[in-house]
This record gives sequence, structure tokens and C-alpha cells, in this order.
Amino acid sequence: MGAHLQPLALRLLALTFPLVAKGFSDETLEKAAKSEGYCSRILRAQGTRREGYNEFSLRVEGDPEFYKPGNSYRVTLSAATPAYFRGFTLIALKEGKEGDKEEDHAGTFQIIDEEETQFMSNCPVAVTESTPRRRTRIQVFWTAPPTGTGCVILKASIVQKRIIYFQDEGSLTKKICEQDSASEGVTDKPILDCCACGTAKYRLTFYGNWSEKTHPKDFPRRTNHWSAIIGSSHSKNYILWEYGGYASEGVKQVAELGSPVKMEEEIRQQSDEVLTVIKAKAQWPAWQPLNVRAAPSAEFSVDRHRHLMSFLTMLGPSPDWNVGLSAEDLCTKDCGWVQKVVQDLIPWDAGTDSGVTYESPNKPTVPQEKIRPLTSLDHPQSPFYDPEGGSIKLVARVVIERIARKGEQCNIVPDNIDDIVADLAPEEKEEDDTPETCIYSNWSPWSACSSSTCEKGKRMRQRMLKAQLDLSVPCPDTQDFQPCMGPGCSDEDGSTCMMSDWITWSPCSVSCGMGTRSRERYVKQFPEDGSMCKVPTEETEKCIVNEECSPSSCLVTEWGEWDECSASCGTGMKRRHRMIKMTPADGSMCKAETTEAEKCMMPECHTIPCLLSPWSEWSDCSVTCGKGMRTRQRMLKSAAELGDCNEELEQAEKCMLPECPIDCELTEWSQWSECNTSCGKGHMIRTRMIKIEPQFGGTACPETVQRTKCRVRKCLRGPGMEKRRWKEAREKRRSEQAKKNLDSEQYPACRLKPWTAWTECSTLCGGGIQERYMMVKKRSKSTQFTSCKDKKELRACNVHPC
Repeated sequence: MGAHLQPLALRLLALTFPLVAKGFSDETLEKAAKSEGYCSRILRAQGTRREGYNEFSLRVEGDPEFYKPGNSYRVTLSAATPAYFRGFTLIALKEGKEGDKEEDHAGTFQIIDEEETQFMSNCPVAVTESTPRRRTRIQVFWTAPPTGTGCVILKASIVQKRIIYFQDEGSLTKKICEQDSASEGVTDKPILDCCACGTAKYRLTFYGNWSEKTHPKDFPRRTNHWSAIIGSSHSKNYILWEYGGYASEGVKQVAELGSPVKMEEEIRQQSDEVLTVIKAKAQWPAWQPLNVRAAPSAEFSVDRHRHLMSFLTMLGPSPDWNVGLSAEDLCTKDCGWVQKVVQDLIPWDAGTDSGVTYESPNKPTVPQEKIRPLTSLDHPQSPFYDPEGGSIKLVARVVIERIARKGEQCNIVPDNIDDIVADLAPEEKEEDDTPETCIYSNWSPWSACSSSTCEKGKRMRQRMLKAQLDLSVPCPDTQDFQPCMGPGCSDEDGSTCMMSDWITWSPCSVSCGMGTRSRERYVKQFPEDGSMCKVPTEETEKCIVNEECSPSSCLVTEWGEWDECSASCGTGMKRRHRMIKMTPADGSMCKAETTEAEKCMMPECHTIPCLLSPWSEWSDCSVTCGKGMRTRQRMLKSAAELGDCNEELEQAEKCMLPECPIDCELTEWSQWSECNTSCGKGHMIRTRMIKIEPQFGGTACPETVQRTKCRVRKCLRGPGMEKRRWKEAREKRRSEQAKKNLDSEQYPACRLKPWTAWTECSTLCGGGIQERYMMVKKRSKSTQFTSCKDKKELRACNVHPC
């Protein structure tokens, strides 16, 4: 099998990588032009080939041994540090096939990031790089082929400079077989146990990238957010969610309502299979710069038994869209712990709501569908729709970093420097007792000290309460105070000196290369006890001027002082300049930059523009029954001149009231039946059927049967009575037959079938109806008689009281 696959992959590589073009020969081009097989016009690579290495790996998310037909799987091609690759080719072949025909390929790939990957123009079933450059990882989705395909070989080839890495059996080849129907419902997750020792501690950091700038179509400006993150580290015996599986009630509540309560309850019920519950706060709005709001993070641990981690968070508002990881394995095959995982995320559909836009009304999916990734062709009204079927722009990235290992380790591969650095004890964080139900902005910078001398004063910082999810839980203060002293004063060294600000740096000691520069400050006020000042009055640092001291390089002055910050409050920009002292001696152009800019933060801008009132109570639900929406508001309290406030002033959420009453609905009354007697007094009935039964307190159904009196000619009494009735019945039949014969003679083009049998009675008692039909058997195309049509008769039945 490997011998057949190898030539195809090498053919695929050649088109992909122009960097190895020098390795192609004219003879190769001539042979390729004559080949008529599928993808055969791709050139054969003549570069160096290497095998038997472990720098690169091809991985299917969850490391499944079996695939479910039609399910989607994330495929990752990666390089271990410090390796990298410039180009690649990725194919999926049926086992035993050579790949020179279209039917040899299995399943379909879906592009995740168009800047990284694309389909090959001459072989559209294969995936390659968009542009040749250094990279360490790419990802695509692969949708499994239909039932009956059998085993599939996922195969990758790597180009690094002029070396082509290719492997038939190893880290760049993945064999995955069709799941047997007998094992339907069994998870695709690996069944191999983890062999690592001790425990490992990780930090999960979530970076949302869903904003109006990146996803402008129908972006919900006022209500966009990420729900609270919920997940766990767990064993292979418990799966929170997975592609191709069905959402649990906990997953459904996260997906539709953004509520993690039920999901956490489900996780804690699996206490033997769960090591850590992973939780992080919600984000309102969905995106803010990292210098305004830190990315949410959570720490968790794993061990040999519970070495998988899963999490999810709702993209809100949405019908049932989420992002997350499912059963990410943090245990390596070398009995160690993964150092770092970086995954870009696209939204997936939980299969519980059929809405197609961010704010679609509730539309439960019945029956429930399987969890699947969203695509750009799902629906024209979808905010991710692309008529050309392009990839969905990434909405988030998650980074999982190992921060500590505990206990004796047994990893086969020795620790490298990155492993050692990763295990250094992290800095102790300030204890934060803020309840999870209180959502704040980041702290503002500290204000200037209230004291300008060495007497003790205080400084202040503020933060804004953005949301109080549970009014019964109080939220801490929004102001924080800290003792301080004037510039140049310090408690640590016992000094009571009052120092000036630093004077400007001196010029660099050299005009080309590395030198030194210094700056000074002076004592403004000596200690009252006459002691000497211990605060340094001079500072020296290295400086570099004109790094390249060659005839082709410019000679420039040192950078001048930074200009004032462009903003009077918050974040702005500042610039500095330098001059060209001498142009290059060889007459070439001077390429040195003469202006430099960087961001600046004004520390005195400690007042937060957005001072808001507490949230009002939630409004009544927008409907009186069923599902609706409710809102709440808050007011802007700070003055407008303090700056623009972009915080939302109104929030909306779904609400649920008791189901709406459903009234009874009936059909129209039937025709009156014949009189139930052939002479004398009798009665006729008519009926109607119940179309919808009343529910949830709706109006009850009225009567469905009505009777009315009828009178036929007087009944004759005497011994000849029965004989007379029989005679009348016979005459009636003859009359009807004569009428039929007349119809046939008048309309010879209309032929009718005999009457059907009477239907069952519509009720068991109290008076019902029966029906029978006479259908048109043959109608001439040329006939224009309107009387040639199906006929129907009714009669009463089961008229006895119930």
C-alpha cells in the first residue's frame, strides 16, 4: 500500500512548492504532460527525501481509531519546536488505492483559515499552503466518507527548504477505519490508557476574536458576549460533548441560554471521572483590547486516569452556537505531559435550535440533530454565509499552557529547557475574592499620590461594575486605595529624601555601535535628622547608535525625547525623532527610520468615564405565555466631557412563561344524514370532528353531534305492510338504476366505478356518520360535462345513546 501512495504524494508536492522548482527536469515535465490519470498533471518532485524522523506529526482530534460516516473531524499538521515547515500537501485515500482516480479519494476537506490553506488548483481533493512561508501548524476539517468506504489513509508531506519529508507508516500517516454498525454509539475517543506519572497543572486562556470588525454581517452590537466558560478535566469514560454526538441538557442550556448551571451539575455527577471543574467568567461585550480587559483564564489539573480536558462557551446571542474543545488529550505517547496547546476555534451548532441568525426567534429542532461545525453554506441568512463556500473566519483562540508538574515523572523523552521553564513556580497572584456573579472592568491606572513630599499620602484606582448576575450576592467596592509617598521617597530603604525627576539622558558615548549613556537627578530635600540620602542619583544604561557601521549604512543621531502623549486620558500614541548625520558612503539610499511611534498610557487619567447606575430590575417578559424576551437598563451617571462611554446601557435575555393555552379546533359540520325511519317520525344527525384537542387551559370542545327531528309519510298498518315496503324499495332501486343508465347515455365519455363499501362509523355511540364513494373510472379528454366527477354519500350510524 505504501509503495502505491508514495508516488502520488510526491506528485502532489511538486505543484505546491515553487521553492523546489530547481529540482524539476524537462524530462519530468514531458512525462507528466502525457499522463491522463486523476491529479496526474501534477509534477514529480526531484528534491531530497527523508524518512524516519519525529519532528512533524499528523493528528486527528481525539486520536480516533474509527470514523463515523458523515462526521467531521479536525485534522492538525504540526512541527515540534524548533522545527518548522514552509509547505505541505494533505490527502485522504481509500486503503489500497493509488490515488490516480477521483474515486480513490475518501471524504472531503474543509478549509478553516484561507490565509494558511487552500485546495490545490490542479488537484482539488488535496489541501496545500496558501503561501510558502515558515509555519509550525495548520488545521483543516475532514468530513468522513459515506458508509461502505472502509479504511482511509490520511497522509501528509512536508517541504522544509529543499527537503521533502514523506512517510508511509509513521507520524505523517494516519489510518482510520469505518466504525462497525455493531459499535454504533461507542465513542471515537482513544482507548489507550495514559502512561504518564504524577500530575500536571495547566492554565487555559480564552482569546475571543468575534467582533463587528472581524464579522460585520448582522453583528449584534448591544448584546454580543461570550457566556461563562464551563468544562472539566476528565477520563475517557465521560464525554462532555463531541462532533457527531447529541447535546445533553447541560450542553443545550449553555448553547441556547448561556447558563452553565446544569452543565456543572452534570459534570459533578461524574465525580469519579472528573478531576477539576473548569470555570471562567462571562465576557460582556464579546471583545475588548487586552490592555482594557484581560483574557479570561482558568487553571486545572490532570492525572493518569483523567488526562482529557473539554470546555465550551456560548457565542451570544445565537440560536445554539458555541465554541470549545472536546476531549483534548494532554498525555503524550512518551508518557509525559503536553507542554502547550494552541487551537483556533470556529463555532459549532448544538443541534437543538433551528435558528439561522444571531437573534432568530426560538425554533426548537425536532427531532434533535447531532452536533456539527457551522459552515459558510448553511443558510443564506446566516452571518457566516459565503456563496462561494469559503472558510468561516475564526471567532476565538484557546491557549493551554502547562504551568507545573507534581510528583515523580516518568516521561521517556528527557526534559528540554522549555519543560524546565514551564515548571518554574508561577508568581503568586493577588487573592481575588470577587464573586463570579460580579463582572467588572479592569482596574484603572493608579492616580498620582496625594502627597508631593515624603509625608505619607494615598493614591486611588477605580473599576466599573458592568453586570451583577445575582442580586442576592453583594459586589465589592469599585474603588481601591493604597498608601504612597511623593516622588523620590521610599519606605523600603528607610529614606526620607525628596528627589527631583530624572534629567534627560546624555548622548551615547559612541557614534556607531554600542556604547553607554547616563542621566542624573538631585536631592530636593534632605532628611530632617541630617543623615545621608541612600537613594541613587545617577543611572547608566547601554545604548546602540547605527547598528551597522559599514560604508552602505547611514549615520544617524540618537533618538530625541518622546513627544507628549496624543491622549489626555487613557491610551494614546507618542512619537520621537532623529536626524540623518551622514548618508551612506557608497551613495546608496538611507533606509534608516527617522520617526518611531508607540502606545502610551496617561497615568493621571484615573477617572473612569463610564460611571453607571446599577442595573434596573428585569422587565416583564415580552409575551404573556411561552418563550419571549426581557430587558433591563442602566443610566450613565458620569459627565459627557470625561470621555465617550461605549458600555452597553441595555441588556436582553430569553424568558420562559407557562405554555400558551391552546383552544379546541373543530371541522365544519357534515351534511345532515337521512332520516333514520322510512315512515313516521324520526331524526337526522350531523357531526363534526376534533382537529386540535384543548391544552394548557384552552377552551373546551363544544358538542360534536347534533340531532334534529324529521317526518316521513305516515306509516301504513296491516298484514300487507311488509310486502308494500319491499315493493317500494324495489321501485326505488329501479329508479336509481334508470337514472344511472340515462347519465351513461347522455355522457358516454364518463364511466364510474361501483360504490365503495361504507366506512367505519365515526363514533361508537351517540350518532355518527358513514361515507361511501363512487370514483370516476374513465373520463374522456374531450368531455366538457361538469357532471362527470366523483360522488359521495353519507348515512347515520350508531345512533343509540352512549
